[in-house]
Amino acid sequence: MAEIVNLGRARKAKARRERESEADANRRRFGRTKAEKMADRDAKTRASQSLEGKRLEPEKD
Repeated sequence: MAEIVNLGRARKAKARRERESEADANRRRFGRTKAEKMADRDAKTRASQSLEGKRLEPEKD
């Protein structure tokens, strides 16, 4: 026999899980120290400079 499910509770539980997952993502995205943010920014800068340094310029003859 199938289990009886209260749809109101099921919707609320689903919404609660979604809010919690969004909160977890925000904690990861915004809950970082200044040093971590600066390290990420420096790494991104180094990567873009490295890529720019390897760019080939077209010949102008």
